[in-house]
Amino acid sequence: MKKLLILGLLFALPNLFLFSQQLEYPFPVHSLTLRLEGKDYNMAFMDVQPAKANGEVVILLHGKNFNGYYWKDVIPSLTKKGFRVIVPDQIGWGKSDKPPIHYSFHMLANNTKQLLDTLGVKKANVVAHSMGGMLATRFAVMYPQIVSKLVLENPIGLEDYSRFVPYKKLDELFENEEKTTYESTKKYQQSYYPVWKPEYEQYVKAQHEAFTNGDQKTNALVNALTYQVIYEQPVVYEFENIKAPTLLIIGQEDRTVVGKNLLNEQQKKQYGNYPALGRSTKAKIKNAKLVELPGVGHIPHIQVLPLYIKHLLTFLESK
Repeated sequence: MKKLLILGLLFALPNLFLFSQQLEYPFPVHSLTLRLEGKDYNMAFMDVQPAKANGEVVILLHGKNFNGYYWKDVIPSLTKKGFRVIVPDQIGWGKSDKPPIHYSFHMLANNTKQLLDTLGVKKANVVAHSMGGMLATRFAVMYPQIVSKLVLENPIGLEDYSRFVPYKKLDELFENEEKTTYESTKKYQQSYYPVWKPEYEQYVKAQHEAFTNGDQKTNALVNALTYQVIYEQPVVYEFENIKAPTLLIIGQEDRTVVGKNLLNEQQKKQYGNYPALGRSTKAKIKNAKLVELPGVGHIPHIQVLPLYIKHLLTFLESK
């Protein structure tokens, strides 16, 4: 009996370690105070300088269920090539404040510009993943003079979800977000990869820590509010207005749809078709290139980092 108990504790140790250790961001986290709706809020960010600068800046924009932590292995690959790398946690995410305010891609884009202005950055290469792609599209349209090049990695918003996903009131969204657990977060993240690997667990932990840090009811409300931003503020009609040279990196196994659980089986097969969406989006952006990654899901920069970096650097370093 004692032997079984000891074995049980040994098997439990990895999970005990997982929940007892706080994840550390890979580089020092700074803070910028932003004035929004009459109050001051802190925006967290990393600003990583290369040993030998090439004079260019890359800003990395995270997705909805992520934060700056998940760029940790991309940052060194860029700084080794001389890029200064700026990685914000948007207001409402990660280590930044999470106020229950009116969210919009316009507001998030302006916050991002204020960050770059404060850091003295006049031009930047914008690299964005998932919801970050929607933000980056809005940013590129609002501030074309800032964007040197644009990279959209499996961006969501390549279709207008409000056309086929049933509408949900804010209180319904809030009630659903309140039910978030570590297990439900992990189950959702497992859908991002064709095959789940133990090393992906850290990104579940990063998302869960951000949700449980502070008042969870407020965090649940913010998660609901930011879902509404994606649903109510499509950017799919803006791609033709992007002026910057653009690279689309599309994992071909991705079938992400925001609100997919609200669709019937036929709709689940019809929408979120990233191979088709990538090609149609390339056709809409005037100066775009498309890289298709077979066998890759929603997060190429985690699943196939070396291949992702190869395509990213080829594009960023091209003249």
